[in-house]
Amino acid sequence: MQPGTALAPMKGLRNLMATDPFFMLQNRLNRLFDVPLAPFVEETLPLTTWTPACDIYETAREIVVKAELPGLKKEDVLVSIENNVLMIHGERKFAEEVKRENFHRVERNYGEFLRTFTLPTFVDTTKIIAEFKDGLLMVFLPKREEAKPKQIEIKIK
Repeated sequence: MQPGTALAPMKGLRNLMATDPFFMLQNRLNRLFDVPLAPFVEETLPLTTWTPACDIYETAREIVVKAELPGLKKEDVLVSIENNVLMIHGERKFAEEVKRENFHRVERNYGEFLRTFTLPTFVDTTKIIAEFKDGLLMVFLPKREEAKPKQIEIKIK
């Protein structure tokens, strides 16, 4: 196995909801009572869970996880590690200054999210750094010294 390949995200809640019979029935019932905003608009307002996009890449010294979290503040995001699993949790709340009835279209997702990534054993969990700026969360996962590539000098006798 190559270094970094153990970082595989767990299936999202959205996939679970798509296969849950109760959720599918509830979704169909909700559609029966939806009233379109205008005769030509037949969309529902998405106030469900969402999954922020993440990029993961590896350098010689560390693994970096980048998560796009537009519209969130640092206080809205929680980064934690438990049992060698990196968890990124937060919530994007619907703007209350404009009533939902006044919207003609809502394409952004709102609600809670949770992203989890299983960390490889070579990550030094005591030295993890997380930075948040301009809606971009960057989590730096440094490698243990024994996992970093080393060059061995060859001596000729």
